[in-house]
Amino acid sequence: MNIKKKFGEKLRELRVKAGYSQEEFAFKASLDRTYISSIERGERNVSIEVVEKIAEALELEITNLFEF
Repeated sequence: MNIKKKFGEKLRELRVKAGYSQEEFAFKASLDRTYISSIERGERNVSIEVVEKIAEALELEITNLFEF
């Protein structure tokens, strides 16, 4: 499995665990819902700035997003 797919699956897992819908999470992270969806499907190569927004929205350290 490639890194984009692994990251997407981890994001989905953490988002659901935190109780957010994609739309709620996208708003909290200041990102578009369709962008979140494409990340979760492993279709996006996200920038480090987006990784930071995701971590902040989930109230986690960035490293937590890469614990596969």
